[in-house]
Amino acid sequence: MSVSLLRQSTVRSGLRNLSAMSKIAQPVSTTFTRSKVTLPDLPYDYGALEPAISGKIMELHHSGHHKTYVNSYNTATEQLASATSSPDPAAQITLGALINFHGGGHINHSLFWENLAPKSSGGGEPPSGKLGKAIDQAYGGLDGLKKIMSAKLAGIQGSGWAWLVKDTETGALQVRTYANQDPVVGQFKPLLGIDAWEHAYYLQYQNRKAEYFSAIWDVINWKAAERRFG
Repeated sequence: MSVSLLRQSTVRSGLRNLSAMSKIAQPVSTTFTRSKVTLPDLPYDYGALEPAISGKIMELHHSGHHKTYVNSYNTATEQLASATSSPDPAAQITLGALINFHGGGHINHSLFWENLAPKSSGGGEPPSGKLGKAIDQAYGGLDGLKKIMSAKLAGIQGSGWAWLVKDTETGALQVRTYANQDPVVGQFKPLLGIDAWEHAYYLQYQNRKAEYFSAIWDVINWKAAERRFG
């Protein structure tokens, strides 16, 4: 589906988000074929992040949940192409919301997988370089960032994400939360995201989500965040 066709629809706000998401997606392991997206391969085995994240969770999260976002996004974009050929504002609005949700889920998870790494591949090693210095200046060190990010994650009502982002206008770091599958767009650049949806932890941690928020730092891939920081 062409960008020009999308711009003719009435879901202009959704289209702006979709355009921004496409720009974010390009640096990660995401393949686009005729406007369709595909499920990226993981750079590690499902069980490689244990004990922090179980292999069963990773398998369901990647091959189940993420795959559903990919399939649903592709279906919604195809349906929107049909809806714009026979104008139906109600259908366009509904499909625009689906595109934002499932497209955002695809973008968020594609970034998330790269933010994780087995300990044998550097997972859990502290940030260094420019990003390490920026974290020291903004939060007094990694422990300060962890405390703030864990508090933000705990404060999410329902489902969502916490992201360490870079303000592209000021260069400053921020910790921001996003509801559901809303992606990081606009003036902010996503550096590190933690999934607070129940499907990311419940099979292993059940209602003890604070344990998940603590354990995931053991497999955070700061090298990926450093590359995004620039």
